[in-house]
Amino acid sequence: MKKQSGFTLIELVVVLIVIGLLAVTAIPKFIDFTDQAKQANIEGMAGGFATGISLVRAQWEVEGRPQNTSGQNAVNYEGTLMILTTESSDGSVRPGYAVGLSDGENLDGAFDVTNCVEVWTNLLQNPPLVAGDIAELNSSDRFKYLVSQSGGGSGALCHYHLKETLNKDANNNYVAPSNLTGEGNSFTYQPANSAVVVYINN
Repeated sequence: MKKQSGFTLIELVVVLIVIGLLAVTAIPKFIDFTDQAKQANIEGMAGGFATGISLVRAQWEVEGRPQNTSGQNAVNYEGTLMILTTESSDGSVRPGYAVGLSDGENLDGAFDVTNCVEVWTNLLQNPPLVAGDIAELNSSDRFKYLVSQSGGGSGALCHYHLKETLNKDANNNYVAPSNLTGEGNSFTYQPANSAVVVYINN
């Protein structure tokens, strides 16, 4: 007669305890990797964006500071005519930084969220889709970033938020940040001087 072999109850309990201990130590590491990935995402996009802004400015300088037929600073960047900033009389807005496809060169009321979307879409090669408002962001999973605009003149800013780091409401919809630099992971672009600043809040 063959003797049956198997695990004793004590052996099973020990295995379960070991698995439990591994899970307790491993899960926080995976959560940390997710946060690190979100941080790396926003830092990578900000770095690529800043490089693109510098390339546009450099091309404009090399070509002798060209203007379009309307007298706006402009450069043909990768087949798209980009409108660039015009220097302000007090020097607070420097010339030659991307502001969109048709207007906003003085960073006045004409510079709005549409300009920020145009810069994102035409500056980066195959960029993630960006939504110009929270309703659009919530309308499709295709959008990965939310863009907003604040200020004017030398204080004009484009804010680019990583969707996955924004807060959600009770209906599981993303909520527009009330504090543009204090919620979610984001970066800002200041066309007056080309400054790109990253904000990590998650």
